[in-house]
Amino acid sequence: MDARTAHALGFALGTWAQEVHPKDIPAGTAEVVIGMDTRESGPWLAKQVAGGLARAGVKARFAGIITTPGVAYLTRTGPFVAGVMISASHNPYEDNGLKAISHSGYKLPDEVELHLENLMNQWLASGQAPEPRKLTVDPSLDNLYTDYLASTVSEKFPMKIVVDCANGAATEVAPRLLGGLGITVDWIGAKPNGRNINLDCGSLHLDNLRQRVLETNADLGIAFDGDADRALFVSGSGRLVDGDAVLFLAGVSLKQAGQLPGDVVVATVMSNLGLEKALGAHGIEMLRTPVGDKYVLEKMLERGAALGGEQSGHVIFLKQATTGDGLLTALRVLEIIHKSGKTLDALIAEIKTFPQKLVNVRVKNKRPLSDLRTVQEQIAAAEKAFGGSGRVVVRFSGTEPLARVMIEAKTDEEVDEWTGRIADAIRAELGSVN
Repeated sequence: MDARTAHALGFALGTWAQEVHPKDIPAGTAEVVIGMDTRESGPWLAKQVAGGLARAGVKARFAGIITTPGVAYLTRTGPFVAGVMISASHNPYEDNGLKAISHSGYKLPDEVELHLENLMNQWLASGQAPEPRKLTVDPSLDNLYTDYLASTVSEKFPMKIVVDCANGAATEVAPRLLGGLGITVDWIGAKPNGRNINLDCGSLHLDNLRQRVLETNADLGIAFDGDADRALFVSGSGRLVDGDAVLFLAGVSLKQAGQLPGDVVVATVMSNLGLEKALGAHGIEMLRTPVGDKYVLEKMLERGAALGGEQSGHVIFLKQATTGDGLLTALRVLEIIHKSGKTLDALIAEIKTFPQKLVNVRVKNKRPLSDLRTVQEQIAAAEKAFGGSGRVVVRFSGTEPLARVMIEAKTDEEVDEWTGRIADAIRAELGSVN
């Protein structure tokens, strides 16, 4: 990621946005909203994107530090033809990325991304020098987002919680939102310096949050990732509460309120079998998709589902947002706890998590799994042995020379046995790389 690439994206997005100008935005007023997390590279990338937009005749408005779902909300509800979020989510500060969002609030489809890539290449080939544009933060944009989140809550929550902001985007947004809800908050991971985003904090590093919850006798803890599009929780007893548990709590709550169309919840192949069985006990069907929030959203739209998400804490409440939103998820969980009068531990006690193990096998080459006879035989043998009380998921990584073997079963012994047998079959068929 360099200045020319960021400038090229701005130019390409501005050019495309005018080609597909939304009908509800007056001609000649095209604007793109830009937001970023707390990485030190964010400001100069934002200036380059704005410069590229200006070259295409499109104005930029700068929301400053805001969450990814915050940019999606502003893009969907404001006078913007598109939005750009500058973030690398849960990655370390050295990484950064540019996420383009359409006026609908959804991520761009593959064919549009390909068109943008072609436009970028055209500008890069021109040899022109990038011209950054100075930006000034418009604080009203951030406030619009937090005001909207607050409007989804009908009462205050007199709780004592610990919140880990991952030294990221939630650092700016979460205090403004939670401060008005009657919650006593102990903040950690809330002092970003440009280089400490996700550093030993946030949703990938829950030990400090768990320790603080136990030390302070808090009701629960909440951890966001760098751009706050996901949230994980720690219960009062110190138990990890992941996206699967959130899908259970929210699914049951929505069904009881008559707000779960089709009585379905969408999850991925990585969600635990325990979630599927717990939802089934309440008459809720769980639909599985490949890994990735993109696929979850596609299935939700296809089936008219109101709720979907991933084990990682990326949960989509489609009635209120077009993408996963950690802050919105936190509000819904707090609301469920408050209305039930129970602790988080009591609410998730119904979920019996099956032992699960993921093994990555580094391979010399990739061939269709259906062509690997020995692997297919081992998968079939495992499924027969489980008898409906276990799962086998074998897939290739989309970015690395890895075959991923995930097994769920009733016992750790079964999990270890079958991950080993299937992994060995893959190594025998494809060759392994140490």
